[in-house]
Amino acid sequence: MTIDDARPVAQDAPSTRSGFGRVMVMVYAIFAVSATARATYQVIARFDDAPLSFALSGVAAALYIVATVALARSSAVSRRVAWVSVTIELVGVLGVGLVSFARPDLFPEPSVWSHLGQGYGYVPFVLPFVGLWWLARTRPARQSHA
Repeated sequence: MTIDDARPVAQDAPSTRSGFGRVMVMVYAIFAVSATARATYQVIARFDDAPLSFALSGVAAALYIVATVALARSSAVSRRVAWVSVTIELVGVLGVGLVSFARPDLFPEPSVWSHLGQGYGYVPFVLPFVGLWWLARTRPARQSHA
């Protein structure tokens, strides 16, 4: 018996959709619905008022939908999709958030991500950090092929 044989076998990490993952999926689903409803109304009824803001709200809505489905499925492919969509979400909320502070003239109407998600209680700012943490925490153990 080698030292490696004595090491306990790592347990599989929890699924992205179990335990706290259910809360994550629920929060993403709520944001998917609310951002989609808001963006749809804004684009249809008021697009000329703030095209950049309203288009970015649509992008945020699409990313929330993709992240919700990917986190709920919890397969290897959906985990990769979740990593990509949540990372893009993080870049988006940071980029749009900072630009909206520096150049408020570009955002005459708020988007989901403007001012770091202020209109949504800053949840859009916190959510991708929590999502990436959860994806890392639920990362499956690597199989050793000795």
